[in-house]
Amino acid sequence: MVWSRHGRPPSGTSILRQVDKERQMAFGRAAGLAWLVWLLPAAAWAEQWDRFRGPNGSGVSSSGLPADWEQREFAWQQRLPGVGHSSPVAWGTMLLVASGDEQSGERILECRDTRTGQVRWTNRVAAPTHRKHKLNSYASSTPAVDRRHIYWSWTTDQQHLVLAVDHQGREVWRTDLGPYDAGHGSGASPIVFQDLVVIPSEHNGDSAWYALDGADGTIRWKIARDSKYHYATPCVFAPADQPASLIFSNWEQGITAVDPLHGRVRWQADVFDKGHFESSIGSPVVAGNLVLGVCGYLGYGNELLAVSPAPAGLRDGQGDPPRTAARAWRLQRGMPLCTTPVVKDDLVFAWSDNGIVTCAEVASGDVVWQQRVGGTFYASPICLHDRLLNVSADGELLVLDAGREYRLAGRRKLDEPSHSTPAVADGRLYLRTFSQLFALPLVERP
Repeated sequence: MVWSRHGRPPSGTSILRQVDKERQMAFGRAAGLAWLVWLLPAAAWAEQWDRFRGPNGSGVSSSGLPADWEQREFAWQQRLPGVGHSSPVAWGTMLLVASGDEQSGERILECRDTRTGQVRWTNRVAAPTHRKHKLNSYASSTPAVDRRHIYWSWTTDQQHLVLAVDHQGREVWRTDLGPYDAGHGSGASPIVFQDLVVIPSEHNGDSAWYALDGADGTIRWKIARDSKYHYATPCVFAPADQPASLIFSNWEQGITAVDPLHGRVRWQADVFDKGHFESSIGSPVVAGNLVLGVCGYLGYGNELLAVSPAPAGLRDGQGDPPRTAARAWRLQRGMPLCTTPVVKDDLVFAWSDNGIVTCAEVASGDVVWQQRVGGTFYASPICLHDRLLNVSADGELLVLDAGREYRLAGRRKLDEPSHSTPAVADGRLYLRTFSQLFALPLVERP
């Protein structure tokens, strides 16, 4: 979990830019084309791991582990300049990773070469120390990257700062979303959709979801939320017959779809248990025509839900009240709080914080198998071809078969604890412990 020139954003449910019909149509065409290209199969070595858990937060890669992965030497292993739980992201041969100095509070963004691990450039920003949860760090938000910039974010008591730097590490803009009141710190990560940088800011204060202009950081829209203490990173739902929507999740409103152009709520599914307070820490994911979300509180009442989105209205939410989406199914026993599920074909795998892994049918939620692998987990699982892997809090890499029968495929110890989700790019698996970065060679699959 982790946080201008533009100053504090103005209040209001939604801040809209005036756009003409031609721009709306162009945006829609570009969105559809980009998502078609993104979702088409690609060669493993061409993968861009451009945000938390890779393309659209799915955590799925076509690369595969080599047969001797437990004994194979790392391609390289490098020490980082600080401590962090942020996951690596990659663009081409650039590997980006954020760290924080526990003594000074300084935030550090490094660009390393994916092939050698050597530092290309470093961007350092002074920030004060502040109170946070003992399991948190000053660098828990994962950066996002596109062809222009790298976007990274953190909070202090006084600001929620979003920065953009170019591919040479030079700062382009910074936007302060205002004070961030949460004793545990923060953790939601930015994502990029077309020309927008999207990030939630939910805490014990003026909570809101934001879309910033990727070129200059100006606020394109803001949706105020009556919510607090949530850390889920958004994703995009783009069915073939409907316009793309941004998906957010929190306990108060449930799972919500937002029109990315106008910042209007399209549909909402208030599905999480209201019998007690819960927090959304694990992020929403897309599973075909369903959207999945997790919520819970300190291991009590953790739940995984699937929502069947409401069909688009005639006006696509422009002036119409939000539609209500229906709950498709719900799982409670052995579900995660901090970790995000992963979907592989017609199966969903939920890896709980206390080491229980559940395989269920995507369509129905029927459990196929459930096994305890042991350990504590704050990182989220990813899927490499036909293998499911995750890193425990004490720094052990576990690999399972991603199929209808449970099989533990191996374990491998790293040098120190980890809360970071692995990343895949340029033919390698990147593993981040608190203060080190490892690269393990992968194999290409058909």
